[in-house]
Amino acid sequence: MCLAIPVRVNALLPDGMARVTLSGVAMDISVALVEEVQVGDYVIVHVGYALARIDPEEAERTLALMQEGGVIPPSEAAEACP
Repeated sequence: MCLAIPVRVNALLPDGMARVTLSGVAMDISVALVEEVQVGDYVIVHVGYALARIDPEEAERTLALMQEGGVIPPSEAAEACP
């Protein structure tokens, strides 16, 4: 089973990379597979690669469900969706 998590792009970096925060940890991910990613966009991330852009409301609903299911702690859901 694979798990992809919605995250918000905090900064765009050179070479098709972006900085996001996940579980309180800032990390760099590849956005090379998704066209025209901008700061503030939500993307679905799996093993360090953004797979698709996602609507902010959908990202918030997904993170809330993940919180309910105990996949992420409540503070992380609030951090991921400012």
